[in-house]
Amino acid sequence: MGLSAAVRGRLAELSSRYGLAEGTASRFEALLVGLACEPDPHTTDSTPKRAVDAHIADSLTALELPSVRSARSIVDVGAGAGFPGLALAVALPDATVHLLESRGRKCAVIERLANASGTEAVVVCARVEEFAAGDGPRHDLVTARAVASLAVLVEYAAPLLAEGGCLVAWKGARDKTEETQGSAAAQEVGLRPQAVRAVKPFAAAHSRHLHVYEKDAATPARFPRRPGMAAKRPLGRGCV
Repeated sequence: MGLSAAVRGRLAELSSRYGLAEGTASRFEALLVGLACEPDPHTTDSTPKRAVDAHIADSLTALELPSVRSARSIVDVGAGAGFPGLALAVALPDATVHLLESRGRKCAVIERLANASGTEAVVVCARVEEFAAGDGPRHDLVTARAVASLAVLVEYAAPLLAEGGCLVAWKGARDKTEETQGSAAAQEVGLRPQAVRAVKPFAAAHSRHLHVYEKDAATPARFPRRPGMAAKRPLGRGCV
């Protein structure tokens, strides 16, 4: 399957915009072809014309953040169809990227797409609480797109992060209540809000924001809670 000149041009534009290494655009092309040919893509935006913006451009907005550019160990929580983790794995070849997804069918899709794009991303088929409870090293960066509320995401991220590491959460229009609850939850788990950055990944996009939290204190030993508790009983609910 070949890509249109418009899609190839868009990938070249994105590579230039973010100063990506030579050859990166061709790896994105392979990723888009793999997604378009995938029989079980777990996304409605699987055609190259749509996916180049909805997935590649949207994921790459995180490269506007120095904490993302410098990350060498990344965990993409709730990776779903593989984004933003796969796009960041292509853009940051020196980083180790773990794509964390609990559903086996989605994990299989991500594996196929990682192979198609030639990345060495590591697919982890597990719940975030289970992965965070392990004895593995802590990470520089946790990413999450269309996964959960900010209060839930900071609880997911905190046990995975090394001190000084960051959570970057993709969100739409700003919600004062969600942000207040997220800040309160962050304080409980050793994180603090660092920034909310407005981004415009493509011309038709509106009200897109990256929420950044930095880990500045140790996470209490009671985290992670058992699977499902973060979503069932979110921290920070008493704050409005």
